[in-house]
Amino acid sequence: MAQVVLDNIYKSFPQRPSSQSSSADAAKPASSEAVLRRIGLTVEDGEFMVLVGPSGCGKSTLLRLIAGLETVTGGDIWVANQRVNHLPPKQRDIAMVFQSYALYPHLSVYDNLAFGLRRAVQPDKLSQKSSSFRPAWIEQVLVSLTRRLPPSLRYWSESERQIDRQVRQVAQQLQIEALLHRLPRQLSGGQKQRVALGRAMARQPQVFLMDEPLSNLDAKLRTETRAQIVSLQRQLGVTTIYVTHDQVEAMTMGDRIAVMNAGQIQQVAAPLTLYHQPANRFVAEFIGSPPMNFLTVQLQGLLVQHSHFRLTLPAVWEALVQPYSGRELILGIRPEHLSLSLSAPRNLPVQVSRVEALGSETYLTVNFAAPASQPNSQTASQLNSIAALSSPSLQVRVASEQSIGIAPSSSLWLELATDKLHLFDPDSGLALRP
Repeated sequence: MAQVVLDNIYKSFPQRPSSQSSSADAAKPASSEAVLRRIGLTVEDGEFMVLVGPSGCGKSTLLRLIAGLETVTGGDIWVANQRVNHLPPKQRDIAMVFQSYALYPHLSVYDNLAFGLRRAVQPDKLSQKSSSFRPAWIEQVLVSLTRRLPPSLRYWSESERQIDRQVRQVAQQLQIEALLHRLPRQLSGGQKQRVALGRAMARQPQVFLMDEPLSNLDAKLRTETRAQIVSLQRQLGVTTIYVTHDQVEAMTMGDRIAVMNAGQIQQVAAPLTLYHQPANRFVAEFIGSPPMNFLTVQLQGLLVQHSHFRLTLPAVWEALVQPYSGRELILGIRPEHLSLSLSAPRNLPVQVSRVEALGSETYLTVNFAAPASQPNSQTASQLNSIAALSSPSLQVRVASEQSIGIAPSSSLWLELATDKLHLFDPDSGLALRP
């Protein structure tokens, strides 16, 4: 087991010249494009850390840097208090599970699981004598020549017996004992994924790296396999870094989650902390399904004004929002914190555009209805311009019993839970925290 520390990591790739580049451009030094900037992250010993973010944010590149498959442009990577920047992948004691499984098609499941263990035998051991008084290299030859024979006719060296015990132990943990004789082409997607996991587990590494290992599975199998991965990680206690773009996977699997965007870490926290206390608008929008709703509003003291509603913030916001009085702010509200209510100035008049019944709950997509009356103040034109910038539609989550009788074109009034509001600076996107 090991702690992994990423200290101010940078990674750049040289930009390829375009086909229309001139000869003068070709003579210039090649420019580079930074895909990772100022990455600082500590993964504790035995922790399950999830890297999550949209495609192209740099999470897989970061994983490959840890594994040694890419070179670091700047910064240091530490594994178990050892700086590993200069070490090749095989010397880092790290096992990686790839999105594409990467199984050897000509080897059986048993040999796929045993491959890494056999490669781990040090070359200098071949010159030593074995317990049977034969040179180790002769034993290696005998093992290789008899490997395809029935078990009773094979030659078993002591190292091969240890490998066999380890392979069968892992196969039992993953419930793939019956598959050991099969080739990868004879396996289903879920079975291939378990073999890929088993190959990493058999090596007993200090760190597991997993790069979207469930993306090729169907929805039901994804749910079953992710529960199995979490259970195995807790059983083994191995430090694990897991990459995914699926925020549901991230929320259900990780001890902590690092949210990435555009090559930088936006926030690192426990799943529920990310959900209830996002650091900025990106995290608030990315974590949660359906995503958070955002509205541009005008602030006057504690009074939040919008062309369709007005409400007063709780007193705990007073000191924090004072510098924003008379300015615009971004108001965020999650779909489950909008509830059906009655006509009132503080409530939102909306018209339903789509109804998605999921059984236990229903998702409503709504748009603002025309306001019943225009505000009789000098800010009326300002509020109308703000409304034009607001989100064109809102997502609402209600219990299935509450959605009975609601259909597209239905008119509703929605109440915002004022104790669940989020406010964001319109320029920086940073969250204001009471």
